[in-house]
Amino acid sequence: MRARVEEDSRGRRQVLEACMEPCPIERGMRIIGGKWTGSILWHLKDGPVRFNDLARMVGGASKKMITERLRQLEAQGLATRQVMGTAPVSVQYEITDFGRTALGFLDELRKWTESLPEPVEPATEDA
Repeated sequence: MRARVEEDSRGRRQVLEACMEPCPIERGMRIIGGKWTGSILWHLKDGPVRFNDLARMVGGASKKMITERLRQLEAQGLATRQVMGTAPVSVQYEITDFGRTALGFLDELRKWTESLPEPVEPATEDA
Protein backbone atom coordinates (compact mmCIF):
# COMPACT_ATOMS: atom_id res chain seq x y z
CA MET A 1 0.00 0.00 0.00
CA ARG A 2 1.28 3.44 -0.87
CA ALA A 3 -0.26 6.61 0.56
CA ARG A 4 -0.89 9.35 -1.95
CA VAL A 5 -2.77 12.62 -2.32
CA GLU A 6 -5.15 13.06 -5.22
CA GLU A 7 -7.34 15.90 -6.34
CA ASP A 8 -10.95 15.33 -7.36
CA SER A 9 -12.79 17.10 -10.19
CA ARG A 10 -13.67 20.01 -7.88
CA GLY A 11 -10.07 20.58 -6.81
CA ARG A 12 -10.46 19.02 -3.37
CA ARG A 13 -7.49 17.07 -2.18
CA GLN A 14 -7.81 13.81 -0.34
CA VAL A 15 -5.43 11.14 0.91
CA LEU A 16 -5.85 7.66 -0.50
CA GLU A 17 -4.44 4.54 1.13
CA ALA A 18 -3.20 6.45 4.17
CA CYS A 19 -0.83 4.64 6.52
CA MET A 20 -2.60 3.19 9.48
CA GLU A 21 -1.07 4.12 12.81
CA PRO A 22 1.62 3.08 13.31
CA CYS A 23 3.01 2.59 9.82
CA PRO A 24 5.73 -0.07 9.47
CA ILE A 25 8.57 2.48 9.64
CA GLU A 26 7.16 4.08 12.80
CA ARG A 27 6.57 0.65 14.35
CA GLY A 28 10.19 -0.34 13.72
CA MET A 29 11.45 2.96 15.11
CA ARG A 30 9.37 2.44 18.24
CA ILE A 31 11.12 -0.91 18.75
CA ILE A 32 14.74 0.04 18.14
CA GLY A 33 14.67 3.81 17.77
CA GLY A 34 15.09 4.66 21.45
CA LYS A 35 18.24 6.45 22.45
CA TRP A 36 21.11 3.96 22.90
CA THR A 37 19.01 0.95 21.79
CA GLY A 38 20.79 0.45 18.47
CA SER A 39 24.20 0.91 20.09
CA ILE A 40 23.41 -1.66 22.75
CA LEU A 41 22.25 -4.21 20.17
CA TRP A 42 25.36 -3.51 18.10
CA HIS A 43 27.67 -4.12 21.07
CA LEU A 44 25.94 -7.43 21.82
CA LYS A 45 26.51 -8.77 18.30
CA ASP A 46 29.82 -10.52 19.03
CA GLY A 47 28.67 -12.53 22.03
CA PRO A 48 27.53 -12.21 25.63
CA VAL A 49 28.62 -9.01 27.39
CA ARG A 50 28.62 -8.31 31.11
CA PHE A 51 26.61 -5.31 32.18
CA ASN A 52 29.54 -3.20 33.39
CA ASP A 53 31.51 -3.91 30.22
CA LEU A 54 28.50 -2.91 28.14
CA ALA A 55 28.17 0.30 30.16
CA ARG A 56 31.80 1.09 29.29
CA MET A 57 31.22 0.32 25.60
CA VAL A 58 28.22 2.62 25.32
CA GLY A 59 29.98 5.84 26.26
CA GLY A 60 27.75 8.69 27.30
CA ALA A 61 24.83 6.59 28.51
CA SER A 62 24.12 6.31 32.22
CA LYS A 63 23.86 2.88 33.82
CA LYS A 64 20.23 3.69 34.61
CA MET A 65 19.52 4.36 30.91
CA ILE A 66 21.34 1.20 29.82
CA THR A 67 19.36 -0.83 32.36
CA GLU A 68 16.10 0.64 31.06
CA ARG A 69 16.99 -0.10 27.43
CA LEU A 70 18.14 -3.63 28.25
CA ARG A 71 14.84 -4.32 30.01
CA GLN A 72 12.99 -3.12 26.91
CA LEU A 73 15.15 -5.25 24.63
CA GLU A 74 14.55 -8.26 26.85
CA ALA A 75 10.77 -7.65 26.94
CA GLN A 76 10.73 -7.37 23.13
CA GLY A 77 12.69 -10.60 22.71
CA LEU A 78 15.75 -8.88 21.22
CA ALA A 79 18.16 -9.70 24.06
CA THR A 80 18.42 -12.15 26.94
CA ARG A 81 19.68 -11.62 30.48
CA GLN A 82 21.64 -14.20 32.44
CA VAL A 83 22.66 -13.90 36.08
CA MET A 84 26.11 -15.39 36.57
CA GLY A 85 26.82 -17.49 39.65
CA THR A 86 29.94 -15.57 40.51
CA ALA A 87 30.96 -13.68 43.61
CA PRO A 88 30.09 -10.87 43.37
CA VAL A 89 27.07 -11.66 41.24
CA SER A 90 27.27 -10.34 37.71
CA VAL A 91 24.80 -10.18 34.85
CA GLN A 92 25.47 -10.65 31.18
CA TYR A 93 23.35 -9.91 28.15
CA GLU A 94 23.22 -11.57 24.77
CA ILE A 95 21.47 -10.73 21.53
CA THR A 96 18.79 -13.22 20.44
CA ASP A 97 18.30 -14.61 16.95
CA PHE A 98 15.41 -12.18 16.59
CA GLY A 99 17.68 -9.33 17.71
CA ARG A 100 20.23 -10.36 15.09
CA THR A 101 17.65 -9.61 12.40
CA ALA A 102 18.16 -5.91 13.19
CA LEU A 103 21.94 -6.01 12.68
CA GLY A 104 21.76 -5.80 8.88
CA PHE A 105 19.99 -2.48 8.76
CA LEU A 106 21.90 -1.17 11.78
CA ASP A 107 25.09 -1.83 9.82
CA GLU A 108 23.62 -0.02 6.80
CA LEU A 109 22.71 2.90 9.08
CA ARG A 110 26.29 2.91 10.39
CA LYS A 111 27.70 3.00 6.86
CA TRP A 112 25.29 5.74 5.82
CA THR A 113 26.16 7.82 8.88
CA GLU A 114 29.89 7.40 8.29
CA SER A 115 29.43 8.66 4.72
CA LEU A 116 27.75 11.92 5.80
CA PRO A 117 29.68 15.15 5.41
CA GLU A 118 30.89 16.66 8.66
CA PRO A 119 29.22 18.18 10.58
CA VAL A 120 25.64 17.02 10.15
CA GLU A 121 23.81 17.64 13.38
CA PRO A 122 21.23 15.09 14.52
CA ALA A 123 17.64 16.22 14.89
CA THR A 124 16.53 16.98 18.42
CA GLU A 125 13.51 15.31 19.92
CA ASP A 126 10.55 17.45 20.85
CA ALA A 127 8.87 16.80 24.19
